[in-house]
Amino acid sequence: MNYEHIQKLSSSFVSSKSMPEPVRRIFLKNYRAHMFLGVHAHEKAKKQLVIINVDLYFDAAVPSQGDQIESVVDYDFLRTEIKRISQGRHFNLQETLCEEILAICLAKQGVHAARISTEKPEAYPDCDAVGYELFWHKDLLRP
Repeated sequence: MNYEHIQKLSSSFVSSKSMPEPVRRIFLKNYRAHMFLGVHAHEKAKKQLVIINVDLYFDAAVPSQGDQIESVVDYDFLRTEIKRISQGRHFNLQETLCEEILAICLAKQGVHAARISTEKPEAYPDCDAVGYELFWHKDLLRP
């Protein structure tokens, strides 16, 4: 079965009104950043491990144009931008960090939804982590 045949098959499924729109997902899983994050004095004095996860969802109704990186959203930008953000300054709140990551994700054309989470695994000795998660979907926007 060749690529063109698969594209024809997938477009016949996509055009069906009974089928939901297909979605593409790219993700960055468990990115480890050593960064300044927190409101406490010890968090401002010393970097700590922060685990970052990002899921981006795109419309898949338009198939990629062959096997070319230019025809899809390249996930390298996620790692590069998150590294830049996490090393660039001190964040008091995980919420602020997630919102800044969301802003760079929404700058990518075609993003329909995004989920960003952060975890501080060294915050307390009696739990695995404390964290924050942010979910955004284009249909959840208020006028």
